Amino acid sequence: MARRPTPPGTPERTGLGHVADLVRDAIPPLHPAGLPFVAGPLAVAALAGRRKWLRRAGLVTAAATAAFFRHPDRVPPNRANVVVAPADGQIALVDTAVPPAEVDLGEQPLPRVSIFLSVLDVHVQRTPVSGIVREVAYRPGQFRSADLPEASSVNERNTMLLETEAGQLVTVVQIAGLLARRIVCDARTGDRLTIGDTYGLIRFGSRVDTYFPAGTTLLVEPGQRTVGGETVLAELAS
Repeated sequence: MARRPTPPGTPERTGLGHVADLVRDAIPPLHPAGLPFVAGPLAVAALAGRRKWLRRAGLVTAAATAAFFRHPDRVPPNRANVVVAPADGQIALVDTAVPPAEVDLGEQPLPRVSIFLSVLDVHVQRTPVSGIVREVAYRPGQFRSADLPEASSVNERNTMLLETEAGQLVTVVQIAGLLARRIVCDARTGDRLTIGDTYGLIRFGSRVDTYFPAGTTLLVEPGQRTVGGETVLAELAS
């Protein structure tokens, strides 16, 4: 979900409506995949009766879970040929590597940026470029710590191949981590996605790799923080 600017001429809200808008802007909405995880602790709190410790534990757990599944609005850049970060987190690797075999892009190493997501980061994934989904491929695997270099090749993963209007191929890979046990991908082959759109989510600690076409100019360095849907990772060759 990428936030769009308010159209010109939209009437300004006042009073309680304005306050409601401020609250909505300050508190990110919840991703639908998190609803069952928040509803459970809330139910425990509601049924706790006089057991204050149980009610308190339920409310704290629900709040922490809601924070994990938060789904903030983002505004992608409108520059041509840019690739934005598919996730919030810290850049762990900027290198070249062979893309996952599932998408059949050959054995030639391509530019890659890996983003590590801690349990405190927003965990929704966003489309790095506008284009058509050419392939979505899931592969089971291990659950090693996502910040290890080998996690890209041995961990459970879901790979999506996107083709831009210019015919350039960008690959984005959701990788499960040490605590992650569920990869959600709502994109399907043939879908047309817009840069910054939310397409998936990884539960509880993970990593997202992006592979770029040869000739792409990478614009980030290891250690940088990224904002999914907004931070520019690279610029594709014209």
